[in-house]
Amino acid sequence: MTAAAPCTPPIDLGGCRIRVISGGALRLDGGAMFGIIPRALWSRHTSPDEQNRIVLACNCLYVEWDGSPRRAIVEVGHGPKFAEKECQIYAIDPQRWLLPALIAAGIDPESITDVVLTHLHFDHAGGLTHPATDPRPTFPRAAVHVQRSEFDDARANFGVMTQTYREENFAPIDHADLWRLHAGEAQPLPGVTVLPSPGHTRGHQSALIAGRNASLLFLGDVMPTRDHVGPAYNMGYDLFPLDNVATKKRVLGRAAAENWLLLIDHEPRTPLVRVVADSARFRIEPV
Repeated sequence: MTAAAPCTPPIDLGGCRIRVISGGALRLDGGAMFGIIPRALWSRHTSPDEQNRIVLACNCLYVEWDGSPRRAIVEVGHGPKFAEKECQIYAIDPQRWLLPALIAAGIDPESITDVVLTHLHFDHAGGLTHPATDPRPTFPRAAVHVQRSEFDDARANFGVMTQTYREENFAPIDHADLWRLHAGEAQPLPGVTVLPSPGHTRGHQSALIAGRNASLLFLGDVMPTRDHVGPAYNMGYDLFPLDNVATKKRVLGRAAAENWLLLIDHEPRTPLVRVVADSARFRIEPV
């Protein structure tokens, strides 16, 4: 399966450097991924397989700063903890996830001091722990930053997909006392601001990485692929579709006005892009 973006060379934002790191890949039903949009429209841009599934990357972001010991990961992908049946359903290769990709890139997981998650669904938080039996924190020295409301919903299993929030991703973080919970906009570490972006979940957040010369926004599931840029192009998985529409308009409008880079978390082809305002709509352009 060709989906996950490779580890990219460092990009200097001015005082901090970023790299896109693969957190794995999976396939999900195209109809669910595009909600009310008919297959005749969405399939023009992304071709489904014989099971109507489309390829999705799990793009993660590595960030380091000049003269600072802090090293951050934004999003951790699906991780390796899946039974054979689940691997078949989601087309997941449990050998391809964030930890091997980091090691291949020469990044020591014990050097990571902070993990920022947009939300706690398994394809975004599964890489927090490993292995499948007796899981432990993948980043044992890292604080894990998430919105308190998302944390509460995850532990209550609030949602329509009963297997999306998984305790094996959370309990080892509990035991290590690594959670750092935020209420609204916050700066969990210098140069990183988390911005509430509700819709997909009610506690969803996006992460803004600011350098001296440029800024990058990690959108999370506000806009999972570049083909979701249209206002109506939302997922059937979104708990609050109208909220997501409003969030997408607000976030993309600010990104266009302030010339931010965007990293699109599930985009398998061109995850690093810019957004341009085009009349009342937005257009995505590769960097």
